[in-house]
Amino acid sequence: MTAHLTPPQGTPPHQPSPIGHAPLYGTEAEEGPDVKTELREAAVVLVAVAVAGVALGLLWLWLAPRVPLISDGKAVFLKDTEGEEAVGADGTFVLLALALGAVCAAAVFLFRRRGGVALVVALAVGGLLGSLLAWGMGVWFGPPEDVVAQAKAVGAGVTFDAPLKLKAYGSLLAWPASAMAVHLALTGLFGPRDPEPEWPATGYGQTGPTPMGPGDGAA
Repeated sequence: MTAHLTPPQGTPPHQPSPIGHAPLYGTEAEEGPDVKTELREAAVVLVAVAVAGVALGLLWLWLAPRVPLISDGKAVFLKDTEGEEAVGADGTFVLLALALGAVCAAAVFLFRRRGGVALVVALAVGGLLGSLLAWGMGVWFGPPEDVVAQAKAVGAGVTFDAPLKLKAYGSLLAWPASAMAVHLALTGLFGPRDPEPEWPATGYGQTGPTPMGPGDGAA
């Protein structure tokens, strides 16, 4: 005879307790600011980084080497045909942009250590706008762009500076690339870590009737 094992009245069968809606990563306050706050902070970062392009433009005007030109009264020539001043202007812009991108990324990281996609995008877009602003300042406040008129004004045989230009437009991407790379590196190294998940008790260790196998309880 096989004994039929029936749980006593009032004793529920052994079942895992429901997990429910217990939070796995702490309270909502630990998850960071909401979307509106994050977008507002990103907008502030974008504007601040773009305005920093004024500093890049002034530094570029001050440090970039000038390209000397000379006129014979009929045409304008490079005074030094083997000079590297034109390449130096692009190189100066790139080095300054890389440095400012790193400084802006460090400042933004100190401003909000949690990082976030919105902040990284703001850094990139702000850096690009800052580079465009600096480029425009260099062209606007640098030597006149009308080379012919300037040659006539100074006279034949007199050296004058060529307009400040960027020959490699890819230089405009140096700032956003530097800002994103440095910010992501700082966030990965020093940013806050997500807490370990706290799994609630599932009830599998609770005491209760033990399931019987096919051969158990046989008389």
